[in-house]
Amino acid sequence: MSRLSRATLSSRGPRDSVFTRGPADYRADAQSYKCPADLEECVASLEDCCEEAHEIGTLLRAGTQDLPRMTKILENQIVFALASSSTLQKYKADLIEEVEPAIIELVEKAQAGLQALEKKERTLENKVETVRNRPKLTSQTTAAQKLEQRRLAALTKQRERLEDELKSLEREVVTLERSALLKS
Repeated sequence: MSRLSRATLSSRGPRDSVFTRGPADYRADAQSYKCPADLEECVASLEDCCEEAHEIGTLLRAGTQDLPRMTKILENQIVFALASSSTLQKYKADLIEEVEPAIIELVEKAQAGLQALEKKERTLENKVETVRNRPKLTSQTTAAQKLEQRRLAALTKQRERLEDELKSLEREVVTLERSALLKS
């Protein structure tokens, strides 16, 4: 028990101050070397407070001296959450049900896009082959050669037109023959 708590529990009775005399009782004589009793009690109370503060500091240091090590341990601690295999299988099945349709759709789109690109690639390769096989017109071709090429293109178009006309006439003949057979 500290002096302060002893002083308040003394047999003198309740009072406002622990110290009995006021500041008027103290005389600052040059001859007087003895301190007033109130000052001695004040110093003793201060010593008690210092002792209690020292004890509190000692207790606090004892309780917290391991704090830096514990902080480091807690920072570096890895926590593993354990779950049963049935729970993991359930979550895996749920995830598959949720994600699988979207993945299948994306794969189908990718395959369709790949087929379209392959078709386009074949078309472009055919065009390149056609261009390579076409006779090149050089700047040194004569006017007669150009005229001959134009005439050849016109004759080719005329032949195609005549072939189409021939096919339509043949169809007409077949139709007329059928109608004649049906009438007779």
